[in-house]
Amino acid sequence: MGPKSIRLSTLNDLEQFTEDLKRTFGSMPDLVFRSIGSSLIVYISGLVDQQRIEREIIDPLSTQQEAEGVTVKTPSVEQTTDYQKTVQAVLSGMAAVAVCGREQVILANVAAAPHRSVTKPETETVVHGPREGFVEHIDINIALIRRILKSEKLRMKKWNIGSVAQTEVRLAYLDGVAPNELVSEISNRISSVRLEGILDSNYLTENIKDRPLSIFPTLQTTERPDVVADALLKGKVAVIVNNSPFALILPFTFWNAFQSIEDYYLLYSSATFLRVIRAFFIISALFLPSLYVAITTFHVEMIPTELLLSIAVSREPSPFPALVEALIMESVFEALREAIVRLPTMLGQAVSVLGALVIGQAVVQAGIVSIPMIIVVSITGIASLMIPRYEMTFAVRILRILLLLLAGTFGLFGIALGLYFTQIYLTGISSAGMPYLSPIAPLLRSGLKDFLIRKPFGRK
Repeated sequence: MGPKSIRLSTLNDLEQFTEDLKRTFGSMPDLVFRSIGSSLIVYISGLVDQQRIEREIIDPLSTQQEAEGVTVKTPSVEQTTDYQKTVQAVLSGMAAVAVCGREQVILANVAAAPHRSVTKPETETVVHGPREGFVEHIDINIALIRRILKSEKLRMKKWNIGSVAQTEVRLAYLDGVAPNELVSEISNRISSVRLEGILDSNYLTENIKDRPLSIFPTLQTTERPDVVADALLKGKVAVIVNNSPFALILPFTFWNAFQSIEDYYLLYSSATFLRVIRAFFIISALFLPSLYVAITTFHVEMIPTELLLSIAVSREPSPFPALVEALIMESVFEALREAIVRLPTMLGQAVSVLGALVIGQAVVQAGIVSIPMIIVVSITGIASLMIPRYEMTFAVRILRILLLLLAGTFGLFGIALGLYFTQIYLTGISSAGMPYLSPIAPLLRSGLKDFLIRKPFGRK
């Protein structure tokens, strides 16, 4: 069956159209039907601007008589005979104007749905750079991108996804900059999504990304319009979902997760220094606990004598081996991190300070965990917070636990074994056709220019 068509030839047709809408929407106290002569206006009160309806629709209809001459003064207007399209338009905040004797229903965009104003991004803060972040309104998010990228090459593709509740999804790219193969691939993935509804961009993430079951993210999420603009200039594509403040960027490589947009807002020497520091501590966040457990358990000959004696004295009260100590402290740290995220801001700051001081001092005095382990886990926790991309922190945290178990079982050999299989796995991953470890594997010299050392602008 094709789409249901609307007929408005007679007053009976107009009454039938009204009954159809009431049957479709059911009991909706905020659904408004307003009759003006032989015209009917239908809208949802909470989604429209009442003053605009009075000024741009009701007043013109009150002064016009013939159906063929009926017009509304709303700037954004379209006409349709598709019943389902009319229903979706009303649900989106438009007003449907049905006039007896006129073949098509007029859809006037008078939407004024409540939404959050543009504020500073919460998950991607910077010292230097723009302070605007995406909101839950797709038109505002698109406007933020267009204000940065004033280019006639900016293109948009649009979908309405959801078998029960439809959500608008758009694909943004720069024509002639993004490869056609990439645009086609992501477009096909979005078109093949079959969901009842999309409440957040993550609903779409799990349906369009490579390796959806992998702990490693193969697409980037961001709430910063400048990050999206930077990605589009580099030939990537962005997916913007209505009702979500997070845009999706593809392709996304392993190394992109450790680069910050602020690197491009600082002097290249300062940005390079920060990248080196960041790389050192991210490596520490991944390997420090497992190296400590492996060396103190299996390879004590690698520790200087004085340091070994100091560690032995501090560990003497603890009844647990180093592996169990590390697992206890990692579990406590993860629980504390999750509690801080869920608590209100003011309480979260108090819990973070008191939790670290009280728990750390208590476990040491009780002889449950040694002081060196507290130091190791503390450094690891601080280092893990230096990862710029939040989605990559989960992969590092999970991989750190796996390496810790291997280190406690096989020593340094276990760490090497885990690193070996992780490297093999990452080599086989791709993101929208791009190798996940690019530009290292395969080696691309052009990509190394902005890898660890941030090259100055304008230099080839």
